[in-house]
Amino acid sequence: MKTSKLIAALLCASTIVACKSEKKENAKPEVKQEEKAQETQKTYAEISVAQGGEWKDGPRGHMEYSGGTSFKNVSSVKVPENHTDHSWFLRYEGPGWESNKVGYRLYLDWRNAIDIFGKKTDTMVLSEVGQDGFDSYHEPEAWGSDILKVGKGLGIGSIGRLVEDKVLHFREVDSTVASVDNNTEQSTVNVNYFGWKTGDEKIDLKSTLSIKPDKRYTKHTIQPSKAVEGIVTGVIDHGVAYFENESANKKWAYIATYGEQTLIPDDLGMAIFYEVETTAEVKKGESDYLVEFKPTTEPVSFYFLGAWEQEKDGIKNETDFVKYLDGLLEELNSNNTL
Repeated sequence: MKTSKLIAALLCASTIVACKSEKKENAKPEVKQEEKAQETQKTYAEISVAQGGEWKDGPRGHMEYSGGTSFKNVSSVKVPENHTDHSWFLRYEGPGWESNKVGYRLYLDWRNAIDIFGKKTDTMVLSEVGQDGFDSYHEPEAWGSDILKVGKGLGIGSIGRLVEDKVLHFREVDSTVASVDNNTEQSTVNVNYFGWKTGDEKIDLKSTLSIKPDKRYTKHTIQPSKAVEGIVTGVIDHGVAYFENESANKKWAYIATYGEQTLIPDDLGMAIFYEVETTAEVKKGESDYLVEFKPTTEPVSFYFLGAWEQEKDGIKNETDFVKYLDGLLEELNSNNTL
């Protein structure tokens, strides 16, 4: 009798163990919260600095950050006095921000231009860009590449000052501080320029660039410390089709270009939406189509965007691009915001 009970108990225990083992085998692997967040993330902003090296005299006559071993993401940075273009200190030369549609980067040096990262994927890619060689992002990759040739211009949506018909960039600045912020609603890059000297004026300028999920456009808000004439934004002129339009209520307008104007080369559309009341003039500059703002110390907001033909489910022709822009203009006409 005791033997029978012992055998039954052993059989029951074996069944329980087998059932637990079967459940474990059939169970789905646990997904960490971080991995879930990465899968659903639709915007991202970062700034990344080199570490492990030191500043040395470079062959081009300015200091360079030499011998850097890696890049480290930081929430904010005060740009070193030694830093200039191609000094190898900031990964892809400044802060970057992206949505699941497109990416942008700001040259955080005297050029102060904004460039476009064309994306073939709807996932976040910036954290890997430029990690395997400082300017490797110029080469086509599975995710996309840097696509805009900026040259001497403003790129798309950056800031300059028009003095005697010449756009001045940020050659003379006392200091520059940049920071980034990421949340579920948007990703943001903040830049504070202190002591920006152009012509006979010296001002501070605050710049806030934010991007939302599923959107191509960046909202750019600027605030000067002094009301000066000639502050401009613009779109680089690559000799392609140019067009403009105004909302039905005459409160908003856009300037735009479309055509073969990438480094690939292939088609790209670019546009700036601006509030008419804040604008002094729209004109053609030496390198850019310009929107000049009225002198003010109040915040001024505008929107800029790039739409690349190789973007996933992207806009493939000029007709569809103009239709897309006019749809955004109608939204501004109705809501006064995007």
